[in-house]
Amino acid sequence: MGKNKKKDRKHSEDKQERRVEKLRRRGESDFVEVRGSVIHGQGVYCIDPIEKEQYFIEYVGNRVSKEESEKRALKQFEEHEKSGAAAVYIFNLTKKWDLDGNVEWNPARLINHSCNPNSEAIQDGKRIFIQALRDIGVDEEITFDYGFDVDCYEDHPCRCGSSDCIGYIVGRDYHDDLADRLAAKETSDVS
Repeated sequence: MGKNKKKDRKHSEDKQERRVEKLRRRGESDFVEVRGSVIHGQGVYCIDPIEKEQYFIEYVGNRVSKEESEKRALKQFEEHEKSGAAAVYIFNLTKKWDLDGNVEWNPARLINHSCNPNSEAIQDGKRIFIQALRDIGVDEEITFDYGFDVDCYEDHPCRCGSSDCIGYIVGRDYHDDLADRLAAKETSDVS
């Protein structure tokens, strides 16, 4: 009985290693590399010209339930509060599943936010790809709009440096709401 359990465990570990290797290969790209970033920590940079609308890297990770996703997001945010590390690497996939890209074999997790991004995350079935919004030249940092909700904007200051920067990592759909909140806050601070 003990030999069978060891054999089953070894088979399971081998299967997991093959799954991770497959995902690691899917997350590789000939168009980008990771370097130090002026925006935040490390970033992803273009090393071979990328054309508008081209998918150039896949965002890979572990598929997790919504419940597990919430736990991981809270843990990642607590770590962010302590160390200043990036906060959350989770994408919504379906009503039941999310994709947690917080794994070392996912270089796309290091793509920084910009208020004026050159790419966007596109969901294709249960996979996430990064697609160019415009032509991207060699040595440009790859960025996309993280699309964060406005409710916790103060937790996510933006350092993108874009002339369009609104000061916080908030999705474009929330820019007007954020402007209203900041104006109201400024008015109440003056009072």
